[in-house]
Amino acid sequence: MTQKIAVIRGDGIGPEIMDATLHVLDALQVGLEYDFVDAGVSAMDKHGELLPAATMDAIRSHRVALKSPLTTPVGEGFSSINVELRKRFDLYANVRPAISFPNTKARYSGIDIITVRENTEGAYGSEGQTLSPDGEQAQSLIRISRRGSERIVRYAFDLARRIGRRKVTVVHKANIMKSTSGLFLRVAREVAAQYPDIECNEMIVDNACMQLVMKPEQFDVIVTTNLFGDIISDLCAGLVGGLGLAPGANIGTEAAIFEAVHGSAPDIAGKGVANPCALLLAAAQMLDHLGKVDDAKRLRAAIVATLEARDNLTPDLGGEGTTMSFARAIASRV
Repeated sequence: MTQKIAVIRGDGIGPEIMDATLHVLDALQVGLEYDFVDAGVSAMDKHGELLPAATMDAIRSHRVALKSPLTTPVGEGFSSINVELRKRFDLYANVRPAISFPNTKARYSGIDIITVRENTEGAYGSEGQTLSPDGEQAQSLIRISRRGSERIVRYAFDLARRIGRRKVTVVHKANIMKSTSGLFLRVAREVAAQYPDIECNEMIVDNACMQLVMKPEQFDVIVTTNLFGDIISDLCAGLVGGLGLAPGANIGTEAAIFEAVHGSAPDIAGKGVANPCALLLAAAQMLDHLGKVDDAKRLRAAIVATLEARDNLTPDLGGEGTTMSFARAIASRV
């Protein structure tokens, strides 16, 4: 059975890494059909808007999108196109795995951590942002809800149970932010009590960051609020070699968008040297989401085998390959 997905080729290096990713997906023969739609600067150039209605309709219709990095123009439009997409489709769960791969520049080995980040509220909300007329004071409202906290913590525990993880760490700052982070922690405790088969521990965010650097092997699944999750997930990417190996899934009840979490890297766009691994790993998350778990395993195994063989690795991984030659090497192993 064919599954149609929306494909956003993106800006900067986006089209290059998307072409490479689709080449590998085609080699997997997983029955995907692509509906190419525009967003970001490329959409502005073609359609006069950053998020055309046709793009929104395609995501809504297919319920799944694979997205390359987008550039948000400075001084106009949304504060972030990615934040706007999450808001419009209520993509409340941001899932960021950080897994050690061979032959990278990572300082650690054996890392396997999943950060589950609340994606729609908290410090990234646009409510209450003001700047005083004299430019001397700024403020912003942080809003945390019981509903938002409950569904993200439950998502983390359900994910842990589904994939056989044994521990969830709830990261918070309830010792200082007693209302907002305090509510999140209280709700997390209520949810955790319903999962007696999964160990739950709590960690203040500053200590969690220190512990991730000192002893990352103690972590399994992390669940936290929006701002903390944004910071921690990038920290975890640093443990395994950087954002070039960092995929992300944005999950809601009506749609899901899978992406490389790094930027559009305009400085290397068109040079054919961008590492496609982050988007390929996001595609593996997408296959898991679509129930094609065995195909996702094949894709990840092919990436590992290619890294082990040092076959056509891109320059950031110490090789002399191109974006597409690296993709072809991975495709040959699926």
